[in-house]
Amino acid sequence: MSRDSTASLSTGLGRRDFLAAASVALSGGLAGCTGVFAEEGNQINIAGSSTVFPVTEAIASAFSEEHPTINLSLSKTGTGGGFGNFFCAGRTDINNASRAIADAEVEQCGNNSVTPLEFQIATDALTVVANPNADWVDCLTVEQLREIWRADGAQRWSDIDEEWPDEEFELYGAATTSGTFDYFNEAVLGEEVNHRSDYYATERDRTIVQGVRGSEAAMGYFGFAYYSENPETIKGISIDNGNGCVEPSIETAKSGEYKPLSRPLFIYIAKESLTKPAVRNFARFYLKRAATDLVSDVGYVPVTEEQRDENLEKLEAAIEEVTE
Repeated sequence: MSRDSTASLSTGLGRRDFLAAASVALSGGLAGCTGVFAEEGNQINIAGSSTVFPVTEAIASAFSEEHPTINLSLSKTGTGGGFGNFFCAGRTDINNASRAIADAEVEQCGNNSVTPLEFQIATDALTVVANPNADWVDCLTVEQLREIWRADGAQRWSDIDEEWPDEEFELYGAATTSGTFDYFNEAVLGEEVNHRSDYYATERDRTIVQGVRGSEAAMGYFGFAYYSENPETIKGISIDNGNGCVEPSIETAKSGEYKPLSRPLFIYIAKESLTKPAVRNFARFYLKRAATDLVSDVGYVPVTEEQRDENLEKLEAAIEEVTE
């Protein structure tokens, strides 16, 4: 795994810098770790979605303040990369996920004696962004968005609207290992249409921010948290799903107005890892904090108290099964 795909205390985190100051141990050694379930001690390994990463990072930082002897390794690998290379291979205890686990991933987990437990921990307003100087576009219909991002689709802004500039798109988006890619593909393009391949694909969301703010012809998409960090340097595009333009925000995601790009976010915990006290303690801590302002401070919608209680009941039932 490269340094770029792994968190470090020196990473620029905008308004979340204070969180990184907590004593979370973030390492780049996930690619070589094996036998996580057999390990004793105070190590918790987490990989997966870059969209969910800021939530887990914030909660891990708060947890670390109370439990300084527990070491947490937290990496961005993409949802699919996390499931396929780490979680379902038995190398991590928790996988951050911006989509639900796929049937093939469940099968892979089963083949490795990993039982994935799903917990929704937030709601995201997946956000399409443009350069702030692109004053010709503030809202796109789902059909226009599909035309821009489908294979063999529009190549220039003027292909969408003849009054728009005759300039080629400069596109930035999620890598194919990303749950954000999967969700965008399903919600915008549909099963019959392929996502275009001639774009800059990355798991590094801040690279998308840099690319979009560097060119008037640029467009990208990622989780709302990364837009909310940069509202002055990139522009969030409203989406018209047939009932008028709706801007991406915590409020519109919470109300259900922001369609079709409002989506649930998850963590998956390996049931077998709940034999470790450190994982049990962190899981309880995480699911309780997922219903607090800590999540909205990051830029997502927290779960309700009812969802929190359901999550905790499910967790405690699983803990009882593996520790009795």
